[in-house]
Amino acid sequence: MQTSHRMHGSCASRDGQAVLLIGPPGSGKSDLVLRLLGRGFQLVADDRVYIQDGTVSAPAALFGLLEVRGLGIVRLPAVASARLALVADLSERAERLPEPETHAELGVPLIRIDAAAASAPDRIALALDCALGRVTQIAGAFAA
Repeated sequence: MQTSHRMHGSCASRDGQAVLLIGPPGSGKSDLVLRLLGRGFQLVADDRVYIQDGTVSAPAALFGLLEVRGLGIVRLPAVASARLALVADLSERAERLPEPETHAELGVPLIRIDAAAASAPDRIALALDCALGRVTQIAGAFAA
């Protein structure tokens, strides 16, 4: 069975594995993508994403575009698609030791994070490593 979703969100990937950032307008999705790009991630999509059978891509009209507050819309290198591995919800306050959670529609791990935190890009990178089994967690969002 094929599944497809169109969502408001931004997406970056590392090594072909995507992190989808969701949250209301102004929650910091595009800014967090920009900070992830500075840490070796690649742009997949900004503002709107298309998800088909677990693969994330940008609508053709938005491919390679990133809105940077204070600068405007810029064209950057981007990847056409990446495999969805993690969803980060920027709309709610992060818990200190959250329980493991899965995104109801997309079936991948879900974390809640404060996009404004200085460590947010590092938390995303670490969460991606946990979701992919590269890092073992003792307690929290990825603990077994």
